[in-house]
Amino acid sequence: MPKLDKDATVEVKLDSAAGLLEQSLTDEQRRGLFEHPGMRVIAIVELASVTYTGHASSEDKAPQVKLRITTAEAAQDHEQAAQVLEVARAMMRRRKMNNTLDEVGPGGTVVEDAVAEALAAHPSEAEYEVYQERARERRGGVRIEQHG
Repeated sequence: MPKLDKDATVEVKLDSAAGLLEQSLTDEQRRGLFEHPGMRVIAIVELASVTYTGHASSEDKAPQVKLRITTAEAAQDHEQAAQVLEVARAMMRRRKMNNTLDEVGPGGTVVEDAVAEALAAHPSEAEYEVYQERARERRGGVRIEQHG
């Protein structure tokens, strides 16, 4: 992995593999994004760096890193969108308070209380697992897959 100067600015690009994002959108959201330019959908995404390009010190180009969406979930209604936006605002407030808003690299992003409050109305991972188990029991333990 290349080492950069402390003051180096890295240009970030998003790669074209957006399949996970597409899967997280409802048909209505996809149609709306197509029919209404400028429409917005609020989503939570996980990004992973997939490639980087370093440049020689004699070149006048910024280093680049390309990111890929590895996990995506789009808010399905106004309430979920508001919750996600509130978490984002809480994270920004924390960075402002820690004077890390313009900092490159790890900064203060401790927002556990805001996240817990926002997710209080959503099922936990354990609740989801119970739901899946009950669904399997209702189907008689048989998993049906459709290929086409």
